[in-house]
Amino acid sequence: MKFTEYLFEENKELWEQYLVHPFITEIGEGTLPKEKFLNYLIQDYLYLKEFVRVFAMGVVKAKSIEEMKLFSSAIGGSIEDEAATHIKYMEQLGVSIEDAEKCYLKINNRSYVSYMQSISLTGSLKEIVMATLPCTWSYYFIGEYLLENYRDNLLENYYGDWIKSYSGHEFKDVVEKWIDYTNELCSNLTQDEKVSLNTIFNQASIYEMDFWEMAYEDLLEKEMV
Repeated sequence: MKFTEYLFEENKELWEQYLVHPFITEIGEGTLPKEKFLNYLIQDYLYLKEFVRVFAMGVVKAKSIEEMKLFSSAIGGSIEDEAATHIKYMEQLGVSIEDAEKCYLKINNRSYVSYMQSISLTGSLKEIVMATLPCTWSYYFIGEYLLENYRDNLLENYYGDWIKSYSGHEFKDVVEKWIDYTNELCSNLTQDEKVSLNTIFNQASIYEMDFWEMAYEDLLEKEMV
């Protein structure tokens, strides 16, 4: 069994909860209130800014040029590709980049990024990958599910572009590249190492669920820094 298969099996029950979360199902149905989506967009935009700092530490700790390129590409992809979808929707909903930059990280979001950044500072490359992989991988897991189950509604769905961005071939290629790298990096682990790395992967997966909860339940953050 490949290591990522082990991770998926260990966290499958939690990941399947993403698919029935009201934020996700209402995205698929196209019924999610736009103020909730805007709240999510702003917080995720702020999250991506901090997320890339974790990959930057991956560049620092990389052992080879190829690893440096991989972590560097993750920085560019997060800032340019993912952020572009967020910016497009935010502007449609009347919030500029400058407005978003002035918003606070909410406590769930701050806790998540602090966890990843602490791992990046003190941990190994393996641990950095465990802290970041659930975000990238689970978004494709969700996007693929939404595309499969709400395909007929996609053209009329306000959130169709969001679904397509996380279920498309380009994003799939990124995810598969990270899965392949993870399996290469984490080959020949002891059982204790597997358990230890899965603990980080699981905690990051829990933070992903907390993020959906935060986005669905909280009101739009009006306070500015």
